[in-house]
Amino acid sequence: MKKLAINGGPKTRTKPFPAWPVWDEADCAAVADVVRSGQWWSGGGTKVKEFEEKFAAYQECKYGVCVPTGTIGLMIALRAVGVGFGDEVIVTPYTFIASASATTQLNAINIFVDIDPDTYNIDPAKIEEAITERTKAIMVVHIGGHPADMDAIMEIAQKRNLKVIEDCAQAHAAEWRGKRVGSFGDAGVFSFMASKNLSCGEGGIVVTNTEDVADTSWSIHNIGRVKGGGWYEHSVMGSNYRMTEFQAALLLSQMKNLDSQTAIRNDNALYLTEKLSKIDGISPLPWDDRITTYGCHLFILRYRAQEATRERFMEALKAEGVHCSPGYGPLYKEKMLSAPYDPSLATHPDFARIAEYKDLHLEHTERAAYKENVWLLQNTLLGTRKDMDDIVSAIEKIMDNIDELED
Repeated sequence: MKKLAINGGPKTRTKPFPAWPVWDEADCAAVADVVRSGQWWSGGGTKVKEFEEKFAAYQECKYGVCVPTGTIGLMIALRAVGVGFGDEVIVTPYTFIASASATTQLNAINIFVDIDPDTYNIDPAKIEEAITERTKAIMVVHIGGHPADMDAIMEIAQKRNLKVIEDCAQAHAAEWRGKRVGSFGDAGVFSFMASKNLSCGEGGIVVTNTEDVADTSWSIHNIGRVKGGGWYEHSVMGSNYRMTEFQAALLLSQMKNLDSQTAIRNDNALYLTEKLSKIDGISPLPWDDRITTYGCHLFILRYRAQEATRERFMEALKAEGVHCSPGYGPLYKEKMLSAPYDPSLATHPDFARIAEYKDLHLEHTERAAYKENVWLLQNTLLGTRKDMDDIVSAIEKIMDNIDELED
């Protein structure tokens, strides 16, 4: 008799994991209060300004500029530190497309550097060799809420006079050596879209400790106006990238849960790491002692069994009642990045580096993307200890009966 659910056996779990988003009547009241105020935009209301100040301080930054999406925030942050036509930006290829498309939309060039196989973040040891005289910045992405090695990255940036943008879209509340991410580099960018650990459906923020970066970001997001200037005076090329009062009010209300939810996710992720590390063929990403708080937007485990493919393992895990995802593919394989955003960039000396993306092969990125990584999402980590035990039981069951998955 077959034991795995994928083959007709009993499912490990039939109950759903916690839904996302988590909301209550206080969230509804916060949005309703904005409706009643009649001030629905940041120019007349107070909620966006309040959230900018509160969230920036939470991430240990002096300034915050709210924007419609994290993707827009990355583009603004890059512009604010001076990235433009033909500049090179070093970036991980294992991330959401926005980390690289923001660079491309500025007619700058993404230089992809392989990941560390134990963190899935950009490997600092490989950054130095990728730097040229045209390198302007490093785009650091804290994948899954797992902070990158900011000690090593900031040392390289300071030595080579490079700007650092932290893509913190998945790393709300995350800390490296007791310091919140987003506060290390020249700017940090957070996303508040539907799946994020702090969400209002869509939204983002640029945070920084540098006044010039904050002022430039503000001008870009507010149609090129400058602080203290006239309403119809536009000194900087910008656009309307403002957040609404509704979004900010919801975020302010949702922030009341961020610390407690982060603690639950960290506790459950640590428990899963301990239990799953004992199963042959399963290797969760290890916990770095220098990380004092994980963002835990994702729980990433590495599937390393030889008896069946990762795809078959994931099919079996879903059949047991545990949702999972294969995660990202290498960004350098994305068609949209294989040609310059602006045709005039084709005359740039480094255009050949874009054209060569199709021939690029980064060992650890491709092993993660095509063979190893399996994601569990952040709402799963909000479950009970019994929920976590069900995940462990499902994976143990699959690995104990993996011969049933052989192709």
